[in-house]
Amino acid sequence: MSKLLEPIQLGAIRAPNRILMAPMTRARGTRNHVPTSMMADYYAQRASAGLIISEAIGITRQGLGWPYATGLWMGEQVAGWRRITDRVHLAGGRIIAQLWHMGRNVHPSFLGGQPPVSASATVAPSEAHTCHGKRPYEMARALHIDEIPEILMGFRNAARNAMLAGFDGVQIHAANGYLIDQFLRDSSNLRDDRYGGSIMNRVRLLREVTQAVTDVAGADRTGVRLSPNGLTQGVRDSDPLPLFCAALETLSAIGIAHLELREPPPDGSFGVGETWPLAAQLRNAFHGPLLLNSDFGIARAQQELADGVGDAVTFGRLFIANPDLPHRIERGLPLAPDDRETWFTQGAEGYLDYPDAAKTQRIN
Repeated sequence: MSKLLEPIQLGAIRAPNRILMAPMTRARGTRNHVPTSMMADYYAQRASAGLIISEAIGITRQGLGWPYATGLWMGEQVAGWRRITDRVHLAGGRIIAQLWHMGRNVHPSFLGGQPPVSASATVAPSEAHTCHGKRPYEMARALHIDEIPEILMGFRNAARNAMLAGFDGVQIHAANGYLIDQFLRDSSNLRDDRYGGSIMNRVRLLREVTQAVTDVAGADRTGVRLSPNGLTQGVRDSDPLPLFCAALETLSAIGIAHLELREPPPDGSFGVGETWPLAAQLRNAFHGPLLLNSDFGIARAQQELADGVGDAVTFGRLFIANPDLPHRIERGLPLAPDDRETWFTQGAEGYLDYPDAAKTQRIN
């Protein structure tokens, strides 16, 4: 049997297989960032994943700058997510909430014209998605050191709301050039206080956020996502291996349940790493389950688990088009392609209408 089909313990969560669903923004919430009934159908369709990591969910209004994405800072959002987690559990699945602060990647149009916040006064490259189409990013302001406790409170409250919403746990989004990543890496962190300069100073916010979240959700129900191997949304580090070794050792000491590394290879089809994935070199710095992500096909996933590089794989695009992905892998069935044109639209097309091979077989 493929190791992908073996069960795995992820802290307090027993996953029946190692075919996990990666977090993916799909923009099917409301304009006011509230989950919809369509989202409950989508996640329930994919409940056979060993574990579902939800799309990124904004922890506060300040931290969310993506149209039709959802949040976890008010009661209506908690209730909406509760309907989704109930459906996933009814279908036999497990789901955790990815907690998100976008930092400098929030366009001022989401903030009443106020600038976004970041580690330092920098600007993201390219353009932001807004409710009025794409617009250039604008200069962020550096967070004052006395504002950091408010950031920690935002993560703590979102973790509490996630558990009230029925999630089985949470994942802290510390990857992909968003706020925590902006503090981690030296291209975006130009600070000279205790949150900047040395590696341990730049890791400090990640440590404090993780401790704040585990205080609420429990370390055995908390994961973290990092992206070590290069440029992401204009954020990079001049010497990533020692930085991320220190980050992994810090998270290991806290005792989190699992760690996900998003590392597209240099020849990746969605995202391109500056180096080949660093997971094999980082593996010994973290003593819990290591989840691998980005550009994995089935053969590569099976090989890297067999080689001990990681313990499970999170699949994104394969789960978009194959809601029954574990069944297809187990039976050796062909995989359907996804339609990139419908990734971020607000309708059911390209969201709820991909076929379930198991149901089709039963009908035939």
